[in-house]
Amino acid sequence: MSLLASLVRAYERLPDKTPYGYSTEKIGFCVVLTPEGAVTEVMDLRDSNKKRSPAPVQVPQAVKRTMGLAPNFLWDKSAYVLGVTGGAGKRTAEEHAKFSSRHQEWLAGTEDEGLRALLRFLDTWQPEDFRPPLWPEEAQDQNIVFRLLGERSFLHDRPAAVALWARIGAEGASAPRICLVSGQSAPIARLHPSIKGVWGAQSSGASLVSFNLDSFTSYGHEQGDNAPISEASAFAYTTALNRFLADKDHRLQIGDSSTVFWADAADATLAEEAEAWGSFMLGNRSTSGATEALAETRIKANLQRLRDGRTLSEIEPSLALGVRFHVLGLAPNAARLSVRFYWEDSFGTFAHHYAEWMRDVALDGVGPPRDISIRNAVLRTAPAQEKNGHIAFDSDHVSPLLSGELLRAILTGGRFPRSLLSQLLMRIRSDHLLDRVRLSLIKAVILRDMRREGRLPPRPDGTVMEDYLMRPDPDDPNPARRLGRLFALIERAQLTALGDDINATVTDKFLGAAAATPGRVFPGLIRGAREHHLKRLRNGHADAKWIRDADHARAVARGLEREIGVLWASFTEGAPSQHSTEEQGLFLVGYYQEKYARRAEAETDQPEAAETGSEE
Repeated sequence: MSLLASLVRAYERLPDKTPYGYSTEKIGFCVVLTPEGAVTEVMDLRDSNKKRSPAPVQVPQAVKRTMGLAPNFLWDKSAYVLGVTGGAGKRTAEEHAKFSSRHQEWLAGTEDEGLRALLRFLDTWQPEDFRPPLWPEEAQDQNIVFRLLGERSFLHDRPAAVALWARIGAEGASAPRICLVSGQSAPIARLHPSIKGVWGAQSSGASLVSFNLDSFTSYGHEQGDNAPISEASAFAYTTALNRFLADKDHRLQIGDSSTVFWADAADATLAEEAEAWGSFMLGNRSTSGATEALAETRIKANLQRLRDGRTLSEIEPSLALGVRFHVLGLAPNAARLSVRFYWEDSFGTFAHHYAEWMRDVALDGVGPPRDISIRNAVLRTAPAQEKNGHIAFDSDHVSPLLSGELLRAILTGGRFPRSLLSQLLMRIRSDHLLDRVRLSLIKAVILRDMRREGRLPPRPDGTVMEDYLMRPDPDDPNPARRLGRLFALIERAQLTALGDDINATVTDKFLGAAAATPGRVFPGLIRGAREHHLKRLRNGHADAKWIRDADHARAVARGLEREIGVLWASFTEGAPSQHSTEEQGLFLVGYYQEKYARRAEAETDQPEAAETGSEE
């Protein structure tokens, strides 16, 4: 099923969908008219919150403006309705004149009391009449609707107005053609409604389908005739997409991509349940209340069961069959939108690939399990900054291409992008942050590559070690991982001898160099550890707070000296002169697991985000 067809189906499932020919717009004020067209009140429809947000009101569908003048039916911004604007307004008079003349044409001959009141208002209105106290200054540049005195509904909701709007739409319809979405013969949309709410795009909206240059056209067709989509289908897909973009439960920001997701099922309740799962898996977290928190706890527990090898058919059989899941990423591109990625498959497939992702990023033995959402993973490819004592990641610097490829790999179960490991290593070198999420990503990239290339090490019984790198393994013969463990032991010796409050550790100065060029760095590190830090401990001196006395310091020195000696002696020809990108990742895995797997001995709690200092 195509993207547009999927959105049309999603529109049909919306519980309170906007009817064809209408749209929900932000309306700030309502002008109350007498039957004679006099203004009795200007009602402020805005919210009472701090932002004074305009009220969402269902109105006749907004026209798509280009360079020409095009008023909306029975509503518009103040420049069109009143000829008043807070800005320069170079053509405000022309806009108001167009609004008046078109409504004179549209409403000619009407017998409806409310519509005739609007005509009388337009006949007598002068922009100079816009002044307090009747007309508030805040009404400038707001969208305005009308209401007849003594009635609760707006003018555009009156039966006569609804019938007239339907007739106007029918008169402007093009000749019927076969719609590429529905397959039925219907009037074709020349211009598609705008998509609003995409981060970085124009606030007035942007087009997902458009033809604005001759080079995009063919066979003499113009605009929408080049890809004929009926007005009804264009309305349906844009309405559904605008609804998802405005709903925090159906969208999230991943890099520069405004990402929306939805489920398609015969049972609306089943689709909502799949969307709740998908929202949690993609990285949306509810801040609403206790009910939502309980639902997320249940979903999290079920996802852990998926990670542990259970199938979705065993956990939630109704979700495994008959539910399709869609993920769409949109990025701004001038007045149009780019589809960064689009993925569609069964929800069972999505859950299976997400379980693979959870297993690939899992780390045991280095603290409590950590939930790593897709959004969280993408953010870790951005630079880290410390703000108010917390580590934050600048989403503006997430690579658009990398984030899209990473999400696609997770959704499809495919190979992670080749640049992901290099990007993570570069970020660790530049912002000096190696936390659990970044290490989990490094481990996932290496593990999935090894699995796909048949390089996973075997167990003693001959089976493949699917959980390789998941937990610390002192017996792993991999040289890069052993060097990472050795570096962690050297760091432990320094911190034990000098305490945790020193200005710069060996990690601050040498982590990146030791991972990339161990042959050049390690001989000096081993010599420094033996001649300074271990020697200080052997003499019974230690500044670490967890060392009890001199005898304890000497005992710790003997243990560290033994472990460092055994590991370093295993490199009979010395450390490799240079490591590949994968080997640098394995080095960091060995370092991190050795450092945080021994908290009981060093009494060091793993931080949420551990800074590695400044590299020299």
